[in-house]
Amino acid sequence: MSERTKASESVNEDTELTALEQAAARALQSSRSPRPAEPAEPAQLPGDHPGVCTEPDSALMRVFGLLGKRWTGVVIASLISGPGHFAELRRAIPGVSERMLSDRLRELAELDLVTRHVEHGPPLRVTYELTDAGHGLAPALSELACWARRHLPAEERERCPSPDEFQASQPHQDQA
Repeated sequence: MSERTKASESVNEDTELTALEQAAARALQSSRSPRPAEPAEPAQLPGDHPGVCTEPDSALMRVFGLLGKRWTGVVIASLISGPGHFAELRRAIPGVSERMLSDRLRELAELDLVTRHVEHGPPLRVTYELTDAGHGLAPALSELACWARRHLPAEERERCPSPDEFQASQPHQDQA
């Protein structure tokens, strides 16, 4: 067993696997996505040249050009466990606007990471599903999620105040 596997098991020993991690494990075990004919060269990372600041590999620049856009990685992650309708995705991703979600889904479809299936109605419904290339991102997203749990502080979600909390926060006005 590799050191990485041992470390991974010790981190996840007492925690349940998230849906993303489960999907990534399934993606790794299945032969769903086609393997490239030639093995891909590993990205050249700055650590490959100790003591020297280097420009990241162009492939790394391209992937972060995509995943670095707000909501893109989250949209992909929400579809890893299975297809979803637009309204389901909107509910699954707190804070994303309809326009932003629509833009990101269109971009992902243009890159062949997501397929769009129109179900003629009434009512007309659109289902989005990851392609094999989209599912190929599952292991990377799972690794990023593990890294974030270890190294980034958990954020408390802002929530709307309850009516009582809202009333309590308002300055009291004396009624004349």
